[in-house]
Amino acid sequence: MLTYAQAVVLGFLQGISELFPVSSLGHSVVLTGLLGWAGTQNAEFFLVFLVATHFATALVLFAFYWRDWVRIVSGLFRSLAQREIRDTDPDAKLAWLLVVGTIPAGMLGLLLEEPLRRLFVAPRAAAAFLAANGVLLFLGELLRRQAREQDRESDGDRRIARLGWFEAGRVGLLQVLALIPGFSRTGATLAGSLWVGLSHEDALRFSFLLATPIIGAAALLKLPDLGTAAAHAVLGAALIGAGCAAIGAYFSVRFLTRYFETKTLTPFAVYCLLAGLLSFVFLSR
Repeated sequence: MLTYAQAVVLGFLQGISELFPVSSLGHSVVLTGLLGWAGTQNAEFFLVFLVATHFATALVLFAFYWRDWVRIVSGLFRSLAQREIRDTDPDAKLAWLLVVGTIPAGMLGLLLEEPLRRLFVAPRAAAAFLAANGVLLFLGELLRRQAREQDRESDGDRRIARLGWFEAGRVGLLQVLALIPGFSRTGATLAGSLWVGLSHEDALRFSFLLATPIIGAAALLKLPDLGTAAAHAVLGAALIGAGCAAIGAYFSVRFLTRYFETKTLTPFAVYCLLAGLLSFVFLSR
Protein backbone atom coordinates (compact mmCIF):
# COMPACT_ATOMS: atom_id res chain seq x y z
CA MET A 1 0.00 0.00 0.00
CA LEU A 2 1.21 3.49 -0.85
CA THR A 3 1.71 5.42 2.40
CA TYR A 4 1.04 9.13 2.86
CA ALA A 5 4.76 9.80 3.28
CA GLN A 6 5.51 8.01 0.00
CA ALA A 7 2.67 9.94 -1.66
CA VAL A 8 4.19 13.27 -0.58
CA VAL A 9 7.68 12.35 -1.81
CA LEU A 10 6.51 10.89 -5.12
CA GLY A 11 3.96 13.68 -5.64
CA PHE A 12 6.54 16.44 -5.33
CA LEU A 13 8.97 14.40 -7.44
CA GLN A 14 6.42 13.93 -10.21
CA GLY A 15 5.26 17.54 -10.23
CA ILE A 16 8.79 18.92 -10.42
CA SER A 17 10.45 16.38 -12.68
CA GLU A 18 7.52 16.13 -15.14
CA LEU A 19 8.23 19.67 -16.34
CA PHE A 20 11.99 19.70 -15.85
CA PRO A 21 13.91 17.98 -18.69
CA VAL A 22 14.91 15.10 -16.38
CA SER A 23 12.10 12.45 -16.69
CA SER A 24 9.48 12.13 -13.94
CA LEU A 25 8.80 8.46 -14.67
CA GLY A 26 12.50 7.63 -14.73
CA HIS A 27 13.06 9.36 -11.40
CA SER A 28 10.07 7.60 -9.84
CA VAL A 29 11.26 4.18 -11.01
CA VAL A 30 14.88 4.80 -9.95
CA LEU A 31 13.95 6.34 -6.58
CA THR A 32 11.55 3.55 -5.64
CA GLY A 33 14.28 1.07 -6.54
CA LEU A 34 16.90 2.87 -4.45
CA LEU A 35 14.54 3.18 -1.45
CA GLY A 36 13.16 -0.33 -1.71
CA TRP A 37 9.69 0.84 -2.80
CA ALA A 38 9.92 -0.93 -6.18
CA GLY A 39 6.88 -3.07 -5.40
CA THR A 40 4.63 -0.02 -5.67
CA GLN A 41 5.42 0.26 -9.39
CA ASN A 42 3.71 -3.06 -10.07
CA ALA A 43 0.67 -2.46 -7.88
CA GLU A 44 -2.71 -1.49 -9.32
CA PHE A 45 -3.03 1.41 -6.90
CA PHE A 46 0.12 3.08 -8.25
CA LEU A 47 -1.69 3.65 -11.56
CA VAL A 48 -4.37 5.56 -9.66
CA PHE A 49 -1.68 7.69 -8.05
CA LEU A 50 -0.12 8.48 -11.46
CA VAL A 51 -3.52 9.45 -12.91
CA ALA A 52 -4.09 11.92 -10.06
CA THR A 53 -0.62 13.49 -10.20
CA HIS A 54 -0.56 13.79 -14.00
CA PHE A 55 -4.01 15.38 -14.02
CA ALA A 56 -2.88 17.90 -11.39
CA THR A 57 0.21 18.76 -13.45
CA ALA A 58 -1.90 19.29 -16.59
CA LEU A 59 -4.25 21.60 -14.68
CA VAL A 60 -1.33 23.73 -13.48
CA LEU A 61 0.04 24.01 -17.02
CA PHE A 62 -3.37 24.99 -18.35
CA ALA A 63 -3.81 27.59 -15.59
CA PHE A 64 -0.48 29.20 -16.48
CA TYR A 65 -1.31 29.43 -20.19
CA TRP A 66 -5.11 29.69 -20.15
CA ARG A 67 -5.14 33.06 -21.93
CA ASP A 68 -2.91 31.60 -24.63
CA TRP A 69 -5.17 28.58 -24.97
CA VAL A 70 -8.21 30.86 -25.42
CA ARG A 71 -6.42 32.59 -28.32
CA ILE A 72 -5.12 29.30 -29.77
CA VAL A 73 -8.51 27.56 -29.68
CA SER A 74 -10.18 30.67 -31.11
CA GLY A 75 -7.63 30.66 -33.92
CA LEU A 76 -8.34 26.97 -34.59
CA PHE A 77 -12.08 27.56 -34.98
CA ARG A 78 -11.45 30.70 -36.99
CA SER A 79 -9.35 28.76 -39.48
CA LEU A 80 -12.00 26.06 -39.70
CA ALA A 81 -14.66 28.67 -40.45
CA GLN A 82 -12.43 30.29 -43.09
CA ARG A 83 -11.30 26.89 -44.44
CA GLU A 84 -7.71 28.07 -44.63
CA ILE A 85 -4.73 28.81 -42.42
CA ARG A 86 -3.68 32.37 -43.11
CA ASP A 87 -0.10 33.57 -42.64
CA THR A 88 -1.52 36.70 -41.03
CA ASP A 89 -3.15 34.65 -38.25
CA PRO A 90 -0.34 33.26 -36.02
CA ASP A 91 -2.82 31.93 -33.44
CA ALA A 92 -4.46 29.71 -36.05
CA LYS A 93 -1.09 28.54 -37.40
CA LEU A 94 0.13 27.75 -33.86
CA ALA A 95 -3.08 25.82 -33.17
CA TRP A 96 -2.52 23.56 -36.18
CA LEU A 97 1.18 23.17 -35.37
CA LEU A 98 0.12 21.85 -31.96
CA VAL A 99 -2.33 19.48 -33.64
CA VAL A 100 0.43 18.20 -35.93
CA GLY A 101 2.76 17.77 -32.97
CA THR A 102 0.19 16.19 -30.65
CA ILE A 103 -1.96 13.71 -32.59
CA PRO A 104 0.76 11.48 -34.12
CA ALA A 105 2.64 11.32 -30.80
CA GLY A 106 -0.60 10.60 -28.96
CA MET A 107 -1.54 7.77 -31.32
CA LEU A 108 1.90 6.18 -31.07
CA GLY A 109 1.72 6.61 -27.31
CA LEU A 110 -1.53 4.63 -27.11
CA LEU A 111 0.01 1.83 -29.17
CA LEU A 112 3.42 1.67 -27.51
CA GLU A 113 2.83 2.75 -23.90
CA GLU A 114 2.18 -0.65 -22.33
CA PRO A 115 4.83 -2.65 -24.26
CA LEU A 116 7.52 -0.05 -23.57
CA ARG A 117 6.73 0.31 -19.89
CA ARG A 118 6.62 -3.45 -19.33
CA LEU A 119 9.96 -3.77 -21.12
CA PHE A 120 11.83 -0.93 -19.41
CA VAL A 121 10.17 -0.52 -15.99
CA ALA A 122 13.16 -2.07 -14.13
CA PRO A 123 15.09 0.51 -12.04
CA ARG A 124 18.44 -0.33 -13.69
CA ALA A 125 16.97 0.15 -17.17
CA ALA A 126 15.43 3.47 -16.08
CA ALA A 127 18.80 4.60 -14.72
CA ALA A 128 20.49 3.74 -18.03
CA PHE A 129 17.88 5.66 -20.02
CA LEU A 130 18.18 8.61 -17.62
CA ALA A 131 21.86 8.77 -18.59
CA ALA A 132 20.80 8.51 -22.26
CA ASN A 133 18.45 11.45 -21.66
CA GLY A 134 21.49 13.45 -20.61
CA VAL A 135 23.18 12.58 -23.91
CA LEU A 136 20.02 13.71 -25.77
CA LEU A 137 20.12 17.08 -24.00
CA PHE A 138 23.81 17.47 -24.86
CA LEU A 139 22.97 16.76 -28.51
CA GLY A 140 20.18 19.34 -28.39
CA GLU A 141 22.71 22.00 -27.45
CA LEU A 142 25.37 20.70 -29.83
CA LEU A 143 23.08 20.65 -32.86
CA ARG A 144 21.15 23.80 -31.96
CA ARG A 145 20.44 26.10 -34.86
CA GLN A 146 20.98 29.77 -34.04
CA ALA A 147 17.67 31.64 -33.76
CA ARG A 148 17.51 34.43 -36.31
CA GLU A 149 17.96 37.89 -34.79
CA GLN A 150 15.00 39.39 -36.59
CA ASP A 151 12.75 36.81 -34.95
CA ARG A 152 13.45 38.40 -31.56
CA GLU A 153 11.45 41.45 -32.63
CA SER A 154 8.14 39.54 -32.52
CA ASP A 155 6.39 37.76 -29.66
CA GLY A 156 6.97 34.10 -28.82
CA ASP A 157 3.83 32.74 -30.47
CA ARG A 158 4.62 34.48 -33.77
CA ARG A 159 8.14 33.06 -33.71
CA ILE A 160 6.85 29.54 -33.01
CA ALA A 161 4.18 29.91 -35.71
CA ARG A 162 6.96 30.31 -38.32
CA LEU A 163 7.87 26.64 -37.93
CA GLY A 164 7.09 24.34 -40.82
CA TRP A 165 4.64 21.45 -40.56
CA PHE A 166 7.38 18.82 -40.83
CA GLU A 167 9.42 20.58 -38.14
CA ALA A 168 6.46 20.62 -35.74
CA GLY A 169 5.75 16.95 -36.42
CA ARG A 170 9.36 16.02 -35.80
CA VAL A 171 9.38 17.85 -32.46
CA GLY A 172 6.05 16.30 -31.46
CA LEU A 173 7.11 12.77 -32.31
CA LEU A 174 10.08 13.06 -29.97
CA GLN A 175 7.54 13.03 -27.12
CA VAL A 176 7.21 9.28 -27.70
CA LEU A 177 10.62 8.89 -26.04
CA ALA A 178 8.96 9.88 -22.75
CA LEU A 179 7.15 6.51 -22.73
CA ILE A 180 10.53 4.97 -21.86
CA PRO A 181 11.26 5.55 -18.15
CA GLY A 182 14.36 7.75 -18.04
CA PHE A 183 13.64 9.89 -21.10
CA SER A 184 11.97 13.24 -20.46
CA ARG A 185 9.05 14.60 -22.49
CA THR A 186 10.16 18.16 -21.80
CA GLY A 187 13.78 17.28 -22.55
CA ALA A 188 12.93 15.59 -25.85
CA THR A 189 10.73 18.43 -27.09
CA LEU A 190 13.23 21.06 -25.93
CA ALA A 191 16.05 19.32 -27.79
CA GLY A 192 13.86 18.94 -30.89
CA SER A 193 12.77 22.57 -30.76
CA LEU A 194 16.39 23.74 -30.53
CA TRP A 195 17.25 21.57 -33.55
CA VAL A 196 14.58 23.29 -35.66
CA GLY A 197 15.79 26.78 -34.72
CA LEU A 198 13.75 27.97 -31.73
CA SER A 199 15.45 29.82 -28.89
CA HIS A 200 15.55 28.20 -25.44
CA GLU A 201 12.74 30.44 -24.23
CA ASP A 202 10.45 29.69 -27.19
CA ALA A 203 11.39 25.99 -27.10
CA LEU A 204 10.19 25.77 -23.49
CA ARG A 205 6.92 27.51 -24.35
CA PHE A 206 6.31 25.18 -27.31
CA SER A 207 7.17 22.20 -25.11
CA PHE A 208 4.68 23.20 -22.40
CA LEU A 209 1.93 23.88 -24.96
CA LEU A 210 2.52 20.45 -26.52
CA ALA A 211 2.63 18.76 -23.12
CA THR A 212 -0.68 20.14 -21.80
CA PRO A 213 -3.06 18.14 -24.06
CA ILE A 214 -0.84 15.03 -24.00
CA ILE A 215 -0.59 14.86 -20.20
CA GLY A 216 -4.23 15.86 -19.72
CA ALA A 217 -5.59 13.38 -22.26
CA ALA A 218 -3.47 10.54 -20.84
CA ALA A 219 -4.89 11.24 -17.38
CA LEU A 220 -8.48 11.51 -18.65
CA LEU A 221 -8.22 8.17 -20.46
CA LYS A 222 -7.29 6.53 -17.15
CA LEU A 223 -10.09 8.18 -15.13
CA PRO A 224 -12.33 5.07 -15.30
CA ASP A 225 -9.67 3.30 -13.22
CA LEU A 226 -10.58 5.60 -10.33
CA GLY A 227 -13.79 3.62 -9.90
CA THR A 228 -12.03 0.38 -8.96
CA ALA A 229 -11.70 -1.02 -5.46
CA ALA A 230 -7.97 -0.31 -5.52
CA ALA A 231 -8.70 3.37 -6.21
CA HIS A 232 -10.92 3.65 -3.14
CA ALA A 233 -8.20 2.13 -0.99
CA VAL A 234 -5.56 4.63 -2.10
CA LEU A 235 -7.73 7.69 -2.85
CA GLY A 236 -6.44 9.66 0.14
CA ALA A 237 -2.80 9.10 -0.79
CA ALA A 238 -3.56 9.90 -4.44
CA LEU A 239 -5.19 13.22 -3.51
CA ILE A 240 -2.24 14.15 -1.29
CA GLY A 241 0.14 13.22 -4.09
CA ALA A 242 -1.88 15.28 -6.59
CA GLY A 243 -1.74 18.32 -4.31
CA CYS A 244 2.03 17.97 -3.90
CA ALA A 245 2.42 17.47 -7.66
CA ALA A 246 0.44 20.65 -8.34
CA ILE A 247 2.66 22.66 -5.97
CA GLY A 248 5.80 21.20 -7.51
CA ALA A 249 4.57 21.88 -11.04
CA TYR A 250 3.68 25.49 -10.19
CA PHE A 251 7.16 26.31 -8.95
CA SER A 252 8.71 24.36 -11.82
CA VAL A 253 6.93 26.49 -14.44
CA ARG A 254 7.81 29.70 -12.60
CA PHE A 255 11.48 28.73 -12.36
CA LEU A 256 11.92 27.31 -15.86
CA THR A 257 10.28 30.20 -17.70
CA ARG A 258 12.79 32.55 -16.08
CA TYR A 259 15.75 30.18 -16.29
CA PHE A 260 15.50 29.61 -20.05
CA GLU A 261 15.42 33.33 -20.80
CA THR A 262 19.23 33.23 -20.52
CA LYS A 263 20.39 29.67 -19.66
CA THR A 264 20.87 26.36 -21.53
CA LEU A 265 20.16 22.63 -21.19
CA THR A 266 23.75 21.80 -20.28
CA PRO A 267 23.34 21.65 -16.45
CA PHE A 268 20.37 19.29 -16.82
CA ALA A 269 22.34 17.16 -19.27
CA VAL A 270 25.23 16.82 -16.80
CA TYR A 271 22.82 16.00 -13.97
CA CYS A 272 20.97 13.30 -15.94
CA LEU A 273 24.18 11.70 -17.16
CA LEU A 274 25.78 11.56 -13.71
CA ALA A 275 22.60 10.63 -11.81
CA GLY A 276 21.78 7.89 -14.33
CA LEU A 277 25.27 6.38 -14.31
CA LEU A 278 25.66 6.51 -10.51
CA SER A 279 22.18 5.02 -9.96
CA PHE A 280 22.90 2.27 -12.48
CA VAL A 281 26.13 1.37 -10.67
CA PHE A 282 24.44 1.42 -7.25
CA LEU A 283 21.46 -0.65 -8.42
CA SER A 284 23.82 -3.19 -10.04
CA ARG A 285 25.50 -4.02 -6.72
